[in-house]
Amino acid sequence: MAATAPSGGTRQSARERILDTAFRLFYAHGPRGVGVDTVIAESGVAKATLYKHFPRKDDLVLAYLDTVDQAWFGALRAAARAAGDEPRDQLVGLFGALGTACRREGYHGCAFINTAAESAPGSDIHARTVEHKTVVRAWVTELARRAGARDPDRLARQLTLLLDGGLAAGVLDADPSAPAEARAAAEALVAAACPRPTA
Repeated sequence: MAATAPSGGTRQSARERILDTAFRLFYAHGPRGVGVDTVIAESGVAKATLYKHFPRKDDLVLAYLDTVDQAWFGALRAAARAAGDEPRDQLVGLFGALGTACRREGYHGCAFINTAAESAPGSDIHARTVEHKTVVRAWVTELARRAGARDPDRLARQLTLLLDGGLAAGVLDADPSAPAEARAAAEALVAAACPRPTA
């Protein structure tokens, strides 16, 4: 996912300041590349305050991933809804979130894939990245089922792979046409997998 920094109000709590700072630093440099002391210094809180809210660095990373999950999954659902009420159209429409993400300044790709790549399999952090991808795929599977896909699980797998590939392409080659190409491929997959009812 592309990450969008949380919008802070004029008066943020210490926890919000810590999390906003961690969000910005973790997304730009990866959780492993950012020390707790850097988060403390840039958020302007005392060390004791950070550890009161996040006793372990892993707790802060998990809170960061929860924030990213809310933002990215929310963007996917909003893009799907914007495509209309038909599940077929929503399966293609969700790719609108990809175009928005890849055009964002400071885009560094999918925060979950990036974090998974630097976390140990079996750790709480790695498990959270897998959980996010599983939940997104389950949502796409349900859309595919409602759209009348012959094999909803297979279509959802294809579409989420295409989505992740589009997120990666936005970093690797920064080709502005990549999101449109991914959307066109999604449209072809949906048309092949979800026959329209005959009149």
